Amino acid sequence: MAIVRDTYELDPYSNSLFLFCGRRCDRIKALHFEKDGFCLYYKRLDNGRFQWPRDSSEVRNLTRQEYRWLLEGLSIDQPKAIRPAGRKDF
Repeated sequence: MAIVRDTYELDPYSNSLFLFCGRRCDRIKALHFEKDGFCLYYKRLDNGRFQWPRDSSEVRNLTRQEYRWLLEGLSIDQPKAIRPAGRKDF
């Protein structure tokens, strides 16, 4: 919670899920605040690595689908995924 608040200057009490990954990129921790306290989730891949940002310029918000891909050990930038269509004026 202190890392989220002090290092990243974000609100750890917001309705957000904060993800952290270790150096080996085979484990991920998620921090989420519920009404009565914090929940800490932990996942370790038996084979492979999480596709994780290498520096702060790669940090970004994830959609639910990208989050699911990440937890499955897939890249969050799926080249064949159908992207939401932008509004077109005809």
